[in-house]
Formats: sequence, structure tokens, C-alpha cells
Amino acid sequence: QVQLVESGGGLVQAGGSLRLSCAASGRTFSRYNMGWFRQAPGKEREIVAAITRSGGNTYYADSVKGRFTISRDNAKNTVYLQMNSLKPEDTAVYYCAARDSVAISVRATLYDYWGQGTQVTVSS
Repeated sequence: QVQLVESGGGLVQAGGSLRLSCAASGRTFSRYNMGWFRQAPGKEREIVAAITRSGGNTYYADSVKGRFTISRDNAKNTVYLQMNSLKPEDTAVYYCAARDSVAISVRATLYDYWGQGTQVTVSS
């Protein structure tokens, strides 16, 4: 089992930047593919970005391509989400998730472990 704790959320003006971190503890972090998801009020949880165990491959939702960057440091048991050029529509609770499988996935139901979430609010 792995425990995930997100941090780095907050209030930022449109056009600003934030970096989210997700610290993992428990089982070997490097065995997990990792994803960042978000959920806005009244909407379903959606994939933002995902990264493979080694960090060699990544996936981004079309809505964040070119603005967000996912990365991981297996030595620090941490995955990051650098968010630039933020827009009001990026406002949501952001969650990191771990998937104990050979591949990343865009489907939230296929992730095994979740953090508690961190609020990101982008003002216009």
C-alpha cells in the first residue's frame, strides 16, 4: 500500500503559476505509474497528466498541453505538476493517484491509491 499527500495548491491570478507536489510513503514509489486528476464542483473527476514508473513517458489532457508539466523524482518519492499560464477554468481540487500496473491510464477507476486533494483556485 502507498499513502499520498498533495501540497502546493492555493489562490493565484490568471496567467500565474503553481507547482503541486505529491509525496508518497509506504511501498516502493518507483513501482507505480502516477497521475494527476482534478475535479471541479458539479463535474466528474478528469485526468490532467500521467507519468510512467521511470518518468520516460507522459500523457497530458488536451486542455493543459503546453501549460502543465508532470515530473517525478523517485529518489524523493515525489511526483510534481508544474502549472503555468493558469486559467480560471483550471480551478478545481487536484488529486494525485498511483496505479500499480505496467501502463498509465486516463481512467480514474483504474488507479489504486489516492491523495486527499489540494485546492487550486484561479481568479480572473
